[in-house]
Amino acid sequence: MRIDKFLWAVRLFKTRSEASEACRLGRVRIGEDIVKAAKEIKENDVFHLSRHGVTFSYQVKELLKNRVGAAKVADYIVDVTSSEEKAKLAMQQAPSFERRDPRTGRPTKRERREIDDFKGSGWE
Repeated sequence: MRIDKFLWAVRLFKTRSEASEACRLGRVRIGEDIVKAAKEIKENDVFHLSRHGVTFSYQVKELLKNRVGAAKVADYIVDVTSSEEKAKLAMQQAPSFERRDPRTGRPTKRERREIDDFKGSGWE
């Protein structure tokens, strides 16, 4: 099975053309080799997919003929991404701003100073 079709079928990409584009841009690798969209993939292959500065790794459990529902994806691939890469993703997804309860308004001058002291970003 072609790797671009497999990536689309297991819902790693929304369209097959997006999967082909990722291959063309060198974001999909098998081992250390950058692969083209027409590369044949087989069971037990491990491929690496670079997205948003993080390299995800997946092992092919079984090949399939058509696109499957999200609930059945786990029957066909296993996520073998390293914990360092998952930590990198968690850091990117962490909010970079404070959340306040709705309808509480802007922080007062005193609250702003407390926030700055807590974050260590005061004027000192």
